[in-house]
Amino acid sequence: MTSMTVESAKNIGIGIALGLVVLMVLTAWLVKSVTTKLISVLIIAGLAFGVWTQRSSLQDCATKVKARAATVGDTTDVTCTFLGTNIKVPVPTPSVP
Repeated sequence: MTSMTVESAKNIGIGIALGLVVLMVLTAWLVKSVTTKLISVLIIAGLAFGVWTQRSSLQDCATKVKARAATVGDTTDVTCTFLGTNIKVPVPTPSVP
């Protein structure tokens, strides 16, 4: 399995969320039945929201890891999750003045 960086995971999350929004708009435009249209749009909007919150959660995890490295000096790599996939967050080594 290839490893994924925080930046690539965030970019994938943004791409998926935007793709789902486009799919939601196309579904609303193409589907003729009001009930089917409403249900489809709500499901796709829920998926887009879920991906967006996962992306935010990953960013929060990476920020906490970097803050911990800066304050405590802990440089062990940490694993965060994104859509069920483990993402290894490399901890930057603190710079010595």
